[in-house]
Amino acid sequence: MKIKKYNYLPEDAKFIREQVFIREQGFKVEFDDTDKYAVHLVAYDGTVPAGTCRYYKGQDGDTYVIGRVAVLKNMRGKHTGSLLLEEAQRQIAEAGGKYAELSSQVSASEFYEKAGYTKAGEVYYDEFCPHIKMIKTLDK
Repeated sequence: MKIKKYNYLPEDAKFIREQVFIREQGFKVEFDDTDKYAVHLVAYDGTVPAGTCRYYKGQDGDTYVIGRVAVLKNMRGKHTGSLLLEEAQRQIAEAGGKYAELSSQVSASEFYEKAGYTKAGEVYYDEFCPHIKMIKTLDK
């Protein structure tokens, strides 16, 4: 699995997010202004796009926000999500970030807990789906 970094929203990331969040999960509002300034990562299985995520600097400067973690259905089970998360965390730490924060779908929170994230706050809804904020202290 190879991961490429983009400073813009590439077509492969757009495609993956449309498939996972809009078609598969039924979200309506997927793309936003954050896409214009976030760093986008795309994982490739050979030349085939498999998964994506984005990250950007939070308001306090020490925290970066990871989001839109998505892996195509036929590419799941190959640790693509974990690889993307690890690479995002590595790049964030390299950029001086001390913490990674994300908004997890409650159904995916166990995946993030296994990656070292801790739940913070109460469950809230994004569109129709329950989410929870999660935070991880990054290693240098």
